[in-house]
Amino acid sequence: MPDWTWEYDGYDPAAEQLREALCTLGNGYFATRGAVPECTAGLTHYPATYAAGVYNRLESTVAGRRVVNEDLVNLPNWLLLRFRLRSADGTAGPWFSPDTSRPAGHRHVLDLRRATLTRTFRLQDAEGRALRVEQVRLVHMADPHLAALRTVFTAEDWSGEVEVESGLDGEVTNGNVHRYRALDSRHLTRVRTGAVEPRTVWLSCRTSSSDVGVAMAARTVVVGRPPSSSELRPGRRRAVHRMVVPMAPGDTVTVQKTVALHTSRDRAISGPLEAALDRVTAAGDFPALLHSHVAAWQRLWRAADIHVPGRAGRVLRFHLFHVLQTLSPHTADLDVGVPARGLHGEAYRGHVFWDELFVLPYLNLHFPEVSRELLNYRYRRLPRACRAAAESGRGGAMYPWQSGSDGREETQERHLNPHSGRWLPDHSRLQHHVGSAVAYNVWQYCEATGDTEFLHTRGAEMLLQIARFWADLAVLDPATDRYRIRGVVGPDEYHDSYPGAVLPGLDDNTYTNVTAAWVLARALDLLRRLPRWRRAELLDRIRLNDDAFPQWEEVSRRLTVPFHQGVISQFEGYDALAELDWDAYRARYDSIRRLDRILEAEGDTVNRYKASKQADVLMLGYLFSPAELRDLFRRLGYHLDDEVWRRTVDYYLRRTSHGSTLSGLVHGLVLAKARRAGAWQYIQEALEADIADIQGGTTGEGVHLGAMAGTLDLVQRGLTGLETREDALWLDPVPLPALSEYGFSLRYRGHWGVTVRRRSRRLQIGIPDSEESSIRVMLPDRAVTIAPGETCTLVLPEDGFAWTGEPGPGPAS
Repeated sequence: MPDWTWEYDGYDPAAEQLREALCTLGNGYFATRGAVPECTAGLTHYPATYAAGVYNRLESTVAGRRVVNEDLVNLPNWLLLRFRLRSADGTAGPWFSPDTSRPAGHRHVLDLRRATLTRTFRLQDAEGRALRVEQVRLVHMADPHLAALRTVFTAEDWSGEVEVESGLDGEVTNGNVHRYRALDSRHLTRVRTGAVEPRTVWLSCRTSSSDVGVAMAARTVVVGRPPSSSELRPGRRRAVHRMVVPMAPGDTVTVQKTVALHTSRDRAISGPLEAALDRVTAAGDFPALLHSHVAAWQRLWRAADIHVPGRAGRVLRFHLFHVLQTLSPHTADLDVGVPARGLHGEAYRGHVFWDELFVLPYLNLHFPEVSRELLNYRYRRLPRACRAAAESGRGGAMYPWQSGSDGREETQERHLNPHSGRWLPDHSRLQHHVGSAVAYNVWQYCEATGDTEFLHTRGAEMLLQIARFWADLAVLDPATDRYRIRGVVGPDEYHDSYPGAVLPGLDDNTYTNVTAAWVLARALDLLRRLPRWRRAELLDRIRLNDDAFPQWEEVSRRLTVPFHQGVISQFEGYDALAELDWDAYRARYDSIRRLDRILEAEGDTVNRYKASKQADVLMLGYLFSPAELRDLFRRLGYHLDDEVWRRTVDYYLRRTSHGSTLSGLVHGLVLAKARRAGAWQYIQEALEADIADIQGGTTGEGVHLGAMAGTLDLVQRGLTGLETREDALWLDPVPLPALSEYGFSLRYRGHWGVTVRRRSRRLQIGIPDSEESSIRVMLPDRAVTIAPGETCTLVLPEDGFAWTGEPGPGPAS
């Protein structure tokens, strides 16, 4: 089924690491890149396995300084399985490698429906012996601690033997990202190996500083013909099971490798090694594992599949596949956040940024239990965020731009520019707007699920402490009688200081200020709706007095939003920057997505120019509906109408290099909401970002999970105008001809399987039969109430609704 499979024909060493990332298999607990099993890590191949939340900290020397970095750890390689042919007299040929013996008919097929990766090829050695090989692997979705690899050998026209070596390799480092390779990268220590007769080897180790115990056990079985010899060989950092299997012309032999992985972070185990050995012993054979694995994926697809015709639908399903492999229902049992590059590679060191802002809106309406646990990751690190705020002289919670194991700021203080080879100061830790992203996700999750228990407890604590930070950071400027937030970096990231300034940071970044005002307003709303006893208990717990709230109200209404030339300024002083000669730079370089690196290599700085890496001001149009955004600006005392917003969108479209995969996504949704031409161009870019590796080599270091999830949300929320607020579903469908047909189901307030379907101008909403209450659906021109078991079909205006911000007087039905 072409809509469900991705095929990679031929063997291309230059594209190997990209394919490995895109063919990663995972289950939310761990994931393994799609590397060929017979090869170890090098410039061409990078087999790697990552367990969610397993980090380790190492010291390195950078530019003469000792620095500390925490990384998502590359665990021992369980995939290792190599083979070679032996003549009838026992003479062994070389171990097969696609880099030395080019295979014929080499093909990988990634089956999304079954979540398997199948590899087929034909090998002919120097003596003319032909061997056909088929390998199928899975990372088990039903049992998150299991993985399996089945290899089928078929001898075409010769007699002899196949020697197979199945192993666990602890001789691994973190080496996926080239610019990190000068840093210390050996995270595993105390490696031990062993064997349990007749067919199991094991390996255990610990991370060097975080002291996480890791254990793997591998059971390898030959089916079809008994091996003439079988030997278990535990070594210093590698354990292998070597088998020799006789073959005759036409013979088929199957080797099944089953692996169990446990860490000391797991619950309900006495120890990782004992648990791994017990689990691999009890595991079924490959057909049984495949059957239960496929069944588990069928359940996921029923809950989450999206239906869009054509190429776009195929890519969206591919994106959904990778989101579910990183953040599955198993994630709800773990203390983990949203790794920006999935469990697919080592870029950004596996850290958690603000990408949940693009992920949770989708998960909230499909797997809310996963969303809740991702928010709990933030809650458990709230004390650390409060400590960071206190150390900076502020109250409340200052969440880190990059988070890992314990919630401290993991952003490196220096980063390497590959264009110039220089290590430069990194000021991205000044992106305090990550706190607003956490607050936004708390609010959106609770609106989508009606989870008042979470909102009134952990959610309230996070929301109030983030609001407290913003209120304390804002300073009244007597000259303007407005509050200002100084010394921050916005989502753009290119601009981290003013030209020639000694200190980093910018003043009154619009995105930061407006979202801070939103956080303060929501915190005050929440305080008003809390039961009196809960409010008193909460304020006592976080040591907050009622005296603070008049100031919060004032700040939420008087934060500064700068304007220039009739458009919203990205930050105060933006208009004083120089214009960049975009045409000249596009003519000079193949790609100017990373314009900051290009200018630095030329001895210049992007801080001097009106040039953005990605959407900054326009991010506001991504997060909020036009009506909400107008209300936010009105609350702040500013007028924002369609004309001002149109000019602002046009202004920044001409000045953005799209150096982030999130940029096309945001621009596409903003343009779609505004019913503007050009939306489809940016949406296509977002769809193809990883598949085509448009960032020029970055996808091989891990997929861009936020952008992938964001494309799903673009259909679910962007094209439908879907909002969950005021105990209703709000819809304002966008007329986008290229995506005029779509369908998906969602979970909302106890309703499982609410269906939304659009075809041409007809929008159909179906509520499954249940004992739950009816759902209010608010459209721009009417309010509709749909009871369980009912389906409502609406005819939409050809050019979409002219949104007024209020539902019309149309009758409910």
